[in-house]
Amino acid sequence: MGSRKSINRRKFISSTVATAATITVVPRFVLGGPGYVAPSDKINIANIGCGTQGLREMPSLLQSPDIQVVAVCDVNRLTDDYLDWSPEGLRNTIRNTLDEPGWGASYKGIPGGRDIGREFVETYYGKNKPSGNWTGCKSYEDYRELLEKEPGIDAIKIMTPDHHHAHLAIAAMKKGKHVITHKPIANRMYEGRLAIETAKSSGVKTHLLAWSERPQYELILKWINDGVIGKLKEIHNWSYRPVWEQWPSRPTESKPVPDGFNWELWLGPVPDMPFHPYYTHNRFRGWYDFGGGSIADMGHYSLFPLFLTFGIDRPPVSAKSYGTTHRYVDGNTYKWVKNDVAFPLSCMIQLEFPEQQSLPAFDLFWYDGGMKPFIPDELREDKRDMPEEGMMFVGEKGKILAGFRGEDPEIIPSRLMKVYQGEKEVQEIEEDSRSNTWLEAIKNDRESPGSFRYAGTVTEAINLAAVALRAGKKVEYDSENMKITNDEAANRYLTREYRKGWEL
Repeated sequence: MGSRKSINRRKFISSTVATAATITVVPRFVLGGPGYVAPSDKINIANIGCGTQGLREMPSLLQSPDIQVVAVCDVNRLTDDYLDWSPEGLRNTIRNTLDEPGWGASYKGIPGGRDIGREFVETYYGKNKPSGNWTGCKSYEDYRELLEKEPGIDAIKIMTPDHHHAHLAIAAMKKGKHVITHKPIANRMYEGRLAIETAKSSGVKTHLLAWSERPQYELILKWINDGVIGKLKEIHNWSYRPVWEQWPSRPTESKPVPDGFNWELWLGPVPDMPFHPYYTHNRFRGWYDFGGGSIADMGHYSLFPLFLTFGIDRPPVSAKSYGTTHRYVDGNTYKWVKNDVAFPLSCMIQLEFPEQQSLPAFDLFWYDGGMKPFIPDELREDKRDMPEEGMMFVGEKGKILAGFRGEDPEIIPSRLMKVYQGEKEVQEIEEDSRSNTWLEAIKNDRESPGSFRYAGTVTEAINLAAVALRAGKKVEYDSENMKITNDEAANRYLTREYRKGWEL
């Protein structure tokens, strides 16, 4: 285990110094300068997933003196056909990090893949070597091979499509590796629970990157506890996502697998299906097999810290959803598309939560794809519209409106905010604090506030929402037994059919 290796090494050094009093110990900063971290004290990390987000977050790893990126992994060797927010954004991130304004000029599109990841790592570290070169980053196509051949890795960072998250995290934790992952922990209820249980039993440190410190939620909770809106009844949260293309059925045409792309490895636990670019390279989120939809993409950012602050640790007991429907023309007839392969273009989801330790039972409403609550009377009074994204807390006596993740909370209408005599301001926290949180947890052998151990409720809520969408009816959920109690057929959505060799 990586952390045990570091601890044993430090114990050995300290005991050796204690028994050899004649040896003069030179302080490390004298040898390496202020801020120097000895290679033996660095956290060795493998970055698994070198698509757009994996590469975009690479600078925070490379620029940390406490981290050494020693391996990268991706099923794609190198292509320039990824989708992203802008044609030059990712390229400029790499250029600025490497201080090479011309980097990547030969790529026609947006580049990605393990060759890019390895080049990024080795070029950056090489610039800090007297020779100008460094070649210590291993490159792998299959993360299972990486875990077998790289015992010196302390931690992995998971930046793959969602359907690999739980498999990869569980495999790494069983090898004694710490795990940092993008959301979600899993896109199936069963896999999420198994990953969380493995985190508890393995003793390694874990961190879900959607965590952030949100003092705004503390202020909102204080207002609720002070009786500003009366007894809490509802929480509403809405996002403009999805931003990716969305299809109501699988593509039917055949496409060749690109050179250097391992389609079977990309599928991983998902049973065989023909390759199509509609699934890959930042398109995966909209498919039930591969992603978690908009609620998994963005709901973790808003709901995970909310649940932690509000003490919401009892999962929902039911879910009901409504999603966009589709029709197509067959001859002279309109026909309905039965969609059980992809999340809808837009949806509304209602999750019923039981009474919590410090909260009454309440309903959580999620909206995406342009859907959001209608304008409440409190905003009509102020002649205001609902924001594009946001969060609203509804009580028996009033409402609190905030940004998507609780930003800039206010009691509405504005006249009530003006006359409120209690605390109104909150100290904002910089977003960059997230990157140091998991690192400090590993270094100091303590749980991260974003640990898998604390993410059970949000993981179950978001996966239950997907079950409700697929079931097409209200589903009643028994969390203790992980079972849909009113629709036996819907239980198949809690797990998946596994490709041979990928069973959990």
